[in-house]
Amino acid sequence: MNILPREFYFQDTVSVAKNLLGKRIVRKIGRHKMTGIITETEAYRHKDDSASHAFRKITERNKVMFGDVGMAYVYFTYGMHYCFNVVAKHPKIKAGAVLIRAIEPEKGIKMMQENRKITNLKNLTNGPAKLTQALAITKEQYGVDLTKNSKLFITEGIKKSEEIFTNPRIGIKESTDKLWNFKIKI
Repeated sequence: MNILPREFYFQDTVSVAKNLLGKRIVRKIGRHKMTGIITETEAYRHKDDSASHAFRKITERNKVMFGDVGMAYVYFTYGMHYCFNVVAKHPKIKAGAVLIRAIEPEKGIKMMQENRKITNLKNLTNGPAKLTQALAITKEQYGVDLTKNSKLFITEGIKKSEEIFTNPRIGIKESTDKLWNFKIKI
């Protein structure tokens, strides 16, 4: 289980979003471990991306996006859901993060189902709020170093298909011209 090193995240945010496809999220809670393969991501940058939380200025909510790469950026949205991002940016860019939108569950599926209170595997982790609920990711994971073996990290995964589906980002009203949503099928 090779944890992705900090250098992996020190490149253009859009490139990291593509390169995270096929990687494995590992979430540990007590003696339990849940894992899943990343199947969908979205890139959010800085000054050239008005849909990004980092577009205007540093705030308490987004400050981790301006810090070290490889850190977890978890935020609360719509007054009810958490979203999990990984800080990733080129050294010349001030801020950036990749939203993890979906995973293919591998291990700990029963615990994920209990966390979501559902049995349907198809809808278990196929959206950003669904996967944070399934993996019990909350504001407690904000700022966690994902390059260390801890309760949440990302490792090498599977050899992904060469075909990456590129689309507009979902649920945004700004910078809709940027095709920075990426998906793979496993």
